[in-house]
Amino acid sequence: MMHQAPECHVFVYGTLRRGGRNDINNLQPAPDYVGMGEVRGVLYHIDWYPGLTLGGEQAVTVVGEVYRIGPELEAILDTIEQIVPGADSEYFKREVDVQVEGRPLSCLVYEINPARVRDRQVIGHGDWIVFHTT
Repeated sequence: MMHQAPECHVFVYGTLRRGGRNDINNLQPAPDYVGMGEVRGVLYHIDWYPGLTLGGEQAVTVVGEVYRIGPELEAILDTIEQIVPGADSEYFKREVDVQVEGRPLSCLVYEINPARVRDRQVIGHGDWIVFHTT
C-alpha cells in the first residue's frame, strides 16, 4: 500500500481565487473549499496579479479563500507561483495561521519576495478581487 503525503490547507488571495485568472477550482485534482480566510499583511499591485507581504506596520486585513489540497495540487501551485530554491524566487511559501470563520487554521501562503514590491502600488485594503474589478 502506497503511503500518501498528507493534505494541507492553502490560503489564496489573488488570481487563484474563485473567478480569478488562475482559479484554483479549475485545477486538477480539484481542491476542497473550506471557507473565507483572513491574514494581516500588505497587498501590492505587481502587474495583473497581486503580492502579499505578511505583517508589518502598514498591515491590513487581507481576505482570501482557504482550500484543502493534496501534494499533486500543491506542486501545480508551486509552478504557477514560480517557486524556486534560493533568494530569487518570486514568492516564498510560508506556513501561517489564517483566521477562518474566527478560528486559526494552519495554511500555506504564497508570500511575495519583499525585493519584488519596491515602488509597487500598495492596495490600501485587503481584497484583490474588489481592487481588480473596480
